Amino acid sequence: MKIFKIIFAPIIALFTGLYYVLDKILITPLSKIIYNVRDILKNNSGKIEKILAMPNVLFFFSLICAFSLVVLVDREVISFNDQEANILTDQPVSVEGLNNESYIIEGVPEKVDITLIGNKGNLFIANRSGNNKVYLDLRGYGAGTHKVKLKYKGSSSSIKYKLDPSSVTVKISSKISEERSLTYDLLNENSLNQKLSISKVELNTSSIVLKSSKEILDKVSVVKALVDIKNLGSTDAGEYQIEGVKLVAYDSKGDKVNNVEFVPDSVTATITLNSYSAVKPVKVVTTGQMQSGYAIDSITSSVSNVTVYGSQSVVDSLDYIEAVVNVDKLNSNVNNKAYDLVVPNGIRYMSSSTTQVSIKVGAETQKVLEKVPIRIENLSSELNALAVNEENQKIDIIVKGTENVVNAITAEDVKVYVDLSGLGQGVQKVTVQVSCSDTRVTLNAVTQEVEIKLNKK
Repeated sequence: MKIFKIIFAPIIALFTGLYYVLDKILITPLSKIIYNVRDILKNNSGKIEKILAMPNVLFFFSLICAFSLVVLVDREVISFNDQEANILTDQPVSVEGLNNESYIIEGVPEKVDITLIGNKGNLFIANRSGNNKVYLDLRGYGAGTHKVKLKYKGSSSSIKYKLDPSSVTVKISSKISEERSLTYDLLNENSLNQKLSISKVELNTSSIVLKSSKEILDKVSVVKALVDIKNLGSTDAGEYQIEGVKLVAYDSKGDKVNNVEFVPDSVTATITLNSYSAVKPVKVVTTGQMQSGYAIDSITSSVSNVTVYGSQSVVDSLDYIEAVVNVDKLNSNVNNKAYDLVVPNGIRYMSSSTTQVSIKVGAETQKVLEKVPIRIENLSSELNALAVNEENQKIDIIVKGTENVVNAITAEDVKVYVDLSGLGQGVQKVTVQVSCSDTRVTLNAVTQEVEIKLNKK
């Protein structure tokens, strides 16, 4: 008997515990619910009351509920201790245990992914708390290349974790300092009011101290302050300051050099804005060749002048604003056709962007301007230029256009020249170039090349 008691004692204890759990969790609560339902329905048919009053009904009903609960748990429809995985992406990585003033560390990832494994409750707490720290412990490491495991510290010690990557190879180098000159780049200049231009940019320092390894500093070609015009926040001319301007180091290819510390870590830029403008004439410039036998008798623009805005040096350098018209194969009149005005580099705003152009076409004729002097341009200050003979001093020019236009052209209206840029001593054969301020005519030099002798002064 004792042996049977010993064998069946655990089984009896299991069923006793199960009965206790079922009684507390299911039978008693369900009995209360059923009796309440019976009270509600007591005025209805007595059949339900008789069924509920039977002593075995509640027992069998509870047994069915318990069996259903066991099945749900077994099929994992209900789980009290599920193990789940949750991925936290782009978690920052910190470095501990190394003096950052003495060493520079390369190879540390900015962010990693963490896979947390545990039950729902602990995972919920871990996600909500935000106490998820990934760090690289470099205690005991010195200069050199090392493979080091990343570590994780969270709000619950019962959670398992995996890091991606789990380890990294880092290079630890002694830190040195160098002083470098500082320049600037303007960002988002187009965000500025179009009638404003930047006349001056000044930084509060012309040099900066860089700290990094010698190997990294040797790669640095230039250091720039990135002045973001969006941070001005102004639409009026005047002087403004932008503080906290970011510094960036670049190599000779223009790529950013990382792991460089700047002292100071930012600078202040003083920006001077002005609104400079001037009125410039519109000039219609033609391209292409008219159909044979035709020429332009007159050409007019509906817009004769425009006001242009930009830096003073750019605006003052302009003689006119062009409207480019393609007259290739043209043989008939053009009436009020729209053309864009060409915006020169450095001009931020023009009072007009288009013009209406009208062209009157006539029969082509020609004449010859005889012995037009050749001008010398772009001669080195160390040389003298002489024509080899008289034929290389003056040449004939053929002028083509409508009769009334051609008859009005004189030698003073035509520019004939040779460009001596980059030429040295000796006899040089150069191309003759011709131009005329009147775009209605076409010019051709009878002599295409001349010989010029260059001597040292």
